[in-house]
Amino acid sequence: MVAADGLIEAAEATGNPFVLSFVLAACGTAFGDTDPAHAMDALGRGLVIAQDSGNRFNASLLALNLSRLEATHGDMASAFDLFSLAIRNMHDSGNTTTMRNPLALLATVLDRLGRYESAATIAGFALSPLSETAYPEINTAITHLRDILGDPYESLARKGETMTTAAMATYAYGQIDQARAELNAASK
Repeated sequence: MVAADGLIEAAEATGNPFVLSFVLAACGTAFGDTDPAHAMDALGRGLVIAQDSGNRFNASLLALNLSRLEATHGDMASAFDLFSLAIRNMHDSGNTTTMRNPLALLATVLDRLGRYESAATIAGFALSPLSETAYPEINTAITHLRDILGDPYESLARKGETMTTAAMATYAYGQIDQARAELNAASK
């Protein structure tokens, strides 16, 4: 957070949309826990810049980190849109390793929403040393899912673990659509 002081202004001065969107991602991530509103503004601005300049890597990074904050401090519908964007960009680019990160966050959100079976299935695919390190909340969700589901957790997680990347992406989109429909129905 200390290093972020003046960083956005310096990035703006370059006139380079890659640099500015990446700096906004770094600043948004740095302030995510202490100032979520500031972080969401930075990440949202960075996402627009990345998308407008065609930088799908930075857009994916920004969408991933913004989805985490939207799911906790903002709008769940926006979080679902951002999960879809991050998963789609990473899947389309063949970035299957990093694709596990938005899936790990999605599993934690589905767990919070009481969609335990889909959360367990997605967690089985998403769990990796990278996703555990980047988003340790996946471990809390898995512990909770094991407690709630009992023995069926292992078979659901194994089902997710053995899915192809394409099958998991399709499954995740379907679960996002179902969760969104439930939220919409509940808000009416």
